[in-house]
Amino acid sequence: MIFNKSVLVVVPARGGSKGVPLKNIRPINGVPLVALVGKVVRRLTFVDRAIVSTDHPEIANVAKDAGLDVPFFRPESLSGDFISDWDVLNHALLAIEEIDKRKYDIIVMLQPTSPLRKPEYVQETVEKLIKENLDSVWTVSETDSKNHPLKQLKIVNGKLEYYDLRGEKIVARQQLEPVYHRNGVAYAVTRECLLEQKTIKGVNTGAIIIKEEMISADTLRDFKLVEFLLREQNEETK
Repeated sequence: MIFNKSVLVVVPARGGSKGVPLKNIRPINGVPLVALVGKVVRRLTFVDRAIVSTDHPEIANVAKDAGLDVPFFRPESLSGDFISDWDVLNHALLAIEEIDKRKYDIIVMLQPTSPLRKPEYVQETVEKLIKENLDSVWTVSETDSKNHPLKQLKIVNGKLEYYDLRGEKIVARQQLEPVYHRNGVAYAVTRECLLEQKTIKGVNTGAIIIKEEMISADTLRDFKLVEFLLREQNEETK
């Protein structure tokens, strides 16, 4: 518990990833992604329960070896490519509350595909949620100005157009207001937000901005990049 609030960690890890098969148990420096989440969770003293939502027996076994519980298998209807985070978390919360015969105040989603996450980022996310009485808090990273929405283009009927017409007036990056993208490190949401607002981004949602580079491991190149960054970090600390 933290500030008298019970905390449930949910790790979504389906087996049907397309780009990298069984991505959630692919290793980074010899450690499967889902096991890296287990390492982080063990350093979070306020977690009351940590479970993996998966549909795949091999992922379940790796998760259990990493100290994460797999009290149920996710139904096939929630294991497709177009299932939302809310669908997964809503199912996981109701299922585990039925199993445990108790309610959880805060649900924290830790996606395995953020292998550079640090425990302190998760702690900050949960503390901000509680201290500021928010519905939810997401970790985000600032988007490089080269990828700013006002610099994006689209092709319509074979012709190049601005994705947003305001982009026509942008001549220097100094004109661009900072924008952010989710990095998947941590999402914290209250039980009320999840079940009553039926969303993981409530009316009052805060953000934890992470300055360090965060990689979402979705391709083989991403995995190589993460290992490169970790080698760099190790060399800097020697």
